Amino acid sequence: MDRIAVTETFDAIVVGSGAAGSVVAATLAEAGKSVLVLEAGPERTLSDLSSSQIWARKLKWGGAYVEEEGELKIGNAFNSGFGTGGSAVHHFGVWPRLHENDFKVATQYGRGLDWPIDYQTLQPFYDRIQDTVGLSGDAKAEKWRPAGKPYPMGPLPVFAQGQVLALGFKKLGLTTAPMPMAINSREYKGRKACLYDGWCDAGCPIGALANPLVTYLPRALAAGAEIRHESTVASVNHDGSGRRATSVDYFDSEGTLHQVMGKQIFLCAFAVQNARILLNSRSKKYSNGMSNTNDMVGRYLMTHPAQTVVGLMKDETQPHLGPTGGQLICHDNYANKEQAKNAFGSYQWLIANAVKPNDLLGIANSRPDIIGAKLDPFMRKAAKHFAIMNLVGEDLAQADNRVTLSDKKDVRGIALAHTHHGLMDETKAMMTLAIEQGKAVFKAAGAEEVWNGPSFGMHIMGGTVMGQSPKSSVTDSFGRCHELDNLFIAGTGVFAGSGAVNPTFTLHALALRTAEHALAAAH
Repeated sequence: MDRIAVTETFDAIVVGSGAAGSVVAATLAEAGKSVLVLEAGPERTLSDLSSSQIWARKLKWGGAYVEEEGELKIGNAFNSGFGTGGSAVHHFGVWPRLHENDFKVATQYGRGLDWPIDYQTLQPFYDRIQDTVGLSGDAKAEKWRPAGKPYPMGPLPVFAQGQVLALGFKKLGLTTAPMPMAINSREYKGRKACLYDGWCDAGCPIGALANPLVTYLPRALAAGAEIRHESTVASVNHDGSGRRATSVDYFDSEGTLHQVMGKQIFLCAFAVQNARILLNSRSKKYSNGMSNTNDMVGRYLMTHPAQTVVGLMKDETQPHLGPTGGQLICHDNYANKEQAKNAFGSYQWLIANAVKPNDLLGIANSRPDIIGAKLDPFMRKAAKHFAIMNLVGEDLAQADNRVTLSDKKDVRGIALAHTHHGLMDETKAMMTLAIEQGKAVFKAAGAEEVWNGPSFGMHIMGGTVMGQSPKSSVTDSFGRCHELDNLFIAGTGVFAGSGAVNPTFTLHALALRTAEHALAAAH
C-alpha cells in the first residue's frame, strides 16, 4: 500500500497516550521538544466519562483482536484500554511500590530474571511521581513499605466492609494498612476529593482519580504536544545502518497509510502492542522484527495470577461504598517469597473492594452457580452483607510465555498478536496457600459463608523486558532498545519481573526516568 509522502518531522514520536505515553510526552514537550502522540483509539475527555457498567466496557480494548492461549490467559480485553489515556483511564488507582526483593529474583532465588536496576534507583522517581499526581495513604501503617517520602495526602476512609475484614486479619495476627491510592482524599492541585461511590472502573468524571486525562496529558498539550487519535501504528522504520529509527508508519481512521519522521521514537502502547509493532517492523536488517536479532521481543510475558475470596458477613458491610480497588492492603507475607516447599512467590491482599450487583467483581458474578428462584434471596442478602478481597500473586518471567505474530491479520493487513501464558507449579502452590489464608481471615471475621473465585490474569507485563544484555533482553535500564540508539520503550512491557503489586505506579516512575534520559541523550 502506498503511503502519503513524508512532510513532517518531530523531535519525538510517542506511540500511545496512556500512563507511560503521557508522562513521556509531557516531559519532552515541557523541555521544548516538538512531540506527536499517536493514539489508536478515539478521543475522550473527562466530561465524556459516565459512571455505568456499559461505559466501563467502552473504555476497554477496542483495537485489533489479540489471540490468547495457555493455562492462565492474560485477559487483554479487560486489562488493556483504548482511546485517550489508555488503560489508565479505567485503572483502579491502587499504587503500591515494588519491594526491594522484587528486583533480583534470579540472583537471590535462582528463578526468573533480574532487573538491571534496584529499588534505590527508582525511589526518587516514585517520590516525585506521587507528589505530582497525588497519593493518599499512611506510609507508617505500611510497615512493609520500602523507603520513600510520606504520601502527600492522608488515607481514604475505611467503611464497614473494610472494618470487618480488618478484624479478621487482626485475629490471625496479620497487619492491614490503608490502601495507597492515586485517588484524592481531599482536594489536590485543583482536583476534587473522591465521592467513594465505587465507579473507578468507568473512569472518574470528577477527576479525583489520577489518570492521564487529569495529570500528564493536559501538561503535554499545554506545552505544545499534538495528539492524533484513531491512528494505528503499523511499524517503525530505520536508517541504512539499522542503528537509528527514522519514522513511524500509521493508518488513520479512513485506512490511509501515513509516515512521520522522528528524531526519537517512543513505543508507549500497552505491553502486547509494543511487542506486536516491533515484530511487524521487518526489514533486511531485522528479518524477525526490529530489535529482535536475538529473538527476545515478545518473550517473558507476565500477568499477575489473581483470585477473589468472597463471603457473606453477619453484620451489614455497605459493599457499594469506597474505591473499586479496595480500602485496605496487607503485605505481611510479601517478603517471604519461599512460602513453603515447592511454593514460591510474593503476594498481596487488596481488601474490601467496592462492588456492584453484577459485572466484573460484581455480587452476582461471584456465584454463577446460583440461578433461577434462588438468585433473588441471595442478592437481597448479599447487597448488604457481601465482602470481598483480591489475592494478587507474583508471576515468574518465563521465556516461553510470549507474544508472537498470528497468521491472521487485522483489517489493515497487519499481523495480529498471539499470546501464550502459563504458570509454574510453584506459583500455583503459592496461590493455593494464600487462598487458604484468605478463607481463614473471613472465618475469623465472622463470615457466615465463604468461597473463592477462579484464577484470572490481572495486569500485563513483559514482552520487551529490560536487562543488561541484548542476548536476554530488549532494552537497557532506561528503556532504550539495545540495537537502536534512539528507539525507546516505556510501560509495563519493560518489566523484568512482575512482583506482586499493581504496576501503574512503577511504570510512571520508569517512564519519567526514560524521558529524562532521552532528553539528556538528545543534547
